[in-house]
Amino acid sequence: MKNLPAARGAFLALLAALLFGASTPLVQRVGVGVSAWMTAAMLYAGAAIMGLLLRSGIAKEAALRRRHLPRLLLMALCGAVIGPVALSWGLQHTSGMSASLMLTLEAVFTVLLSCLLYREHIYRRVGLAIALLTLGGALLIFDRAGNGTTQVIGLLAVLVATVSWAVDNTLSRALADLDPGRVVLGKATVGAACSFLIAATTGETALTLSAGVGLFLIGAIGYGLSLRFYLLAQRALGAARTGSVFATAPFIGAVIAFGLGERGLSPWLLGGAALMVAGVLLHISERHEHKHEHKTLEHEHAHTHADGHHIHTHVQIPVGSHSHQHKHEPVTHIHAHTPDLHHAHKH
Repeated sequence: MKNLPAARGAFLALLAALLFGASTPLVQRVGVGVSAWMTAAMLYAGAAIMGLLLRSGIAKEAALRRRHLPRLLLMALCGAVIGPVALSWGLQHTSGMSASLMLTLEAVFTVLLSCLLYREHIYRRVGLAIALLTLGGALLIFDRAGNGTTQVIGLLAVLVATVSWAVDNTLSRALADLDPGRVVLGKATVGAACSFLIAATTGETALTLSAGVGLFLIGAIGYGLSLRFYLLAQRALGAARTGSVFATAPFIGAVIAFGLGERGLSPWLLGGAALMVAGVLLHISERHEHKHEHKTLEHEHAHTHADGHHIHTHVQIPVGSHSHQHKHEPVTHIHAHTPDLHHAHKH
């Protein structure tokens, strides 16, 4: 694990991808006849309940505080309002398979934004992966162009969702080391409330019992639990690389869409999928090691004393993961690492 530190977060990121990827084709089927705003409201209502159930005690996780609220509200606007509404509208105007694959571009935008905001270092391997993912997305749009303008517009709406979620992913990196249950609860509550108010204002709240229950459950698992895993993965991988591993979600969604009977395969779609698979594999196989310096740092987050970075003392050392304000003394060493909370150094 020390030689492959990315593996610590890769498994959690893949779990998040599995849950979210499965939700895309399911939302398309369950949400038939439900407005985009009401669909988003029900999805995040389910996610909010999941966040409520998954909260941790302050002794185990760092608390969500008042100073974090502006970032949380912006996350909710992008990730729990604009993103799901754009996706819901897009799913009503294009195929579930092509929409699922288009979501892979979320990784591209997440990587680019992470480089700009957090200076996460990107090597040629990751740059090539971004190029492959982008070209794959372009092939998907070209494939839908033969099916009419509405299909293309639907796919572009999904593209808007990927940009919104990329902004959300990048913003969430700063909150990933807090209690993930409370972050999920806060974001989902704001998202559900905003979406429902807009749906009520526009008179688009029509909803059958079966659709409401279905969307609620999909939101709880595919959005709430998935977001918890995503936040935990960001702790180990950073924003850019978590987004890259999460790019496996669209393929999961495409496979499920195919299993549900969608057969809209074409050479362009298969070519785009192949390019995207290659891009994801390049991301996951990255390994990074060099001599680096840790400066004095004081912060609060969940940690253990077995990772080589938390060597402070306690009167009685807690068993397992715990959270409190602690200080890191300066140290210089070499080991394989990822851009986590303790390795945001420049290159």
